[in-house]
Amino acid sequence: MKQFELIATAAFGLESQVAFELKQLGYTDQMVEQGRVRFRGTARDIARANIWLRVADRLQIVVGDFAAPNFDALFDGVRALPWPELIARDGAIPVDGKSVKSTLTSVPAVQGVVKKAIVDSLGAHYGLTTLPEAGARHRVQIALREDRATVTLDTTGDGLHKRGYRDLVGVAPLKETLAAGMVSLTRWKADRPLLDPFCGTGTIPIEAALEALKRAPGFQRHFDAEKFHFMPPSAWREARAEASDVAIRQKDLVIMASDQDPAAIALAQRHARRAGVQDVVQFEVKPFNHIRLPG
Repeated sequence: MKQFELIATAAFGLESQVAFELKQLGYTDQMVEQGRVRFRGTARDIARANIWLRVADRLQIVVGDFAAPNFDALFDGVRALPWPELIARDGAIPVDGKSVKSTLTSVPAVQGVVKKAIVDSLGAHYGLTTLPEAGARHRVQIALREDRATVTLDTTGDGLHKRGYRDLVGVAPLKETLAAGMVSLTRWKADRPLLDPFCGTGTIPIEAALEALKRAPGFQRHFDAEKFHFMPPSAWREARAEASDVAIRQKDLVIMASDQDPAAIALAQRHARRAGVQDVVQFEVKPFNHIRLPG
């Protein structure tokens, strides 16, 4: 099966935690960089990583990396990449971009050139003068840094923090991926108590419970790559079957969460029910100075 160079993106400061969870999944050949971790994998690994990664923000395929000091070099470099292998004839192709310390500073212009090059390549391959773009979304990102272009294809869609259990948002919400990263940084283990005395709408204790119960965070959601023509449906079935087999249905945990705001606790309990961990997280309306720890 074809190997892809993959990037798991991360919030600044959480790269080591993404690298750690990739190693836990068996991906030991990796390179940690600022804001991302590079590794290699097949279509099955794309499905598996999307379903299992807790701390990473999204998963991208590296399509190409080349020097782009001017627009001609950028167009030629992008057009030469193997787009027909990745994008079907009706694929929608939004392009995002960024430029850091590069000659090409106009991001909209860069995005326009990249889109034109991709359309030119696909049009020539499929024999079309206009692409319908009515099918699956294939979000392309062009990142310029010091006149070098890295072109990636996003496989995730909505960010990996979108677990599916948080349908309502409280004040100052914490991203699920950041909450999982905070739990990971403590190296907390399920046989130890966990207390969040300022839990808000419950993201940290819920993420801790999901990790302790070995429940894949992406099990109940969908990803853009599920509609990519080079991704076999069996890859997703196998990844979800693995997640179902590994998940622990019930476990004795001591996870306590409290907040002085009754509305926040009501939301936290709602999210815990939706995440299926309402029986293992103890929520309570209580100000911090009233907390007493058992034992």
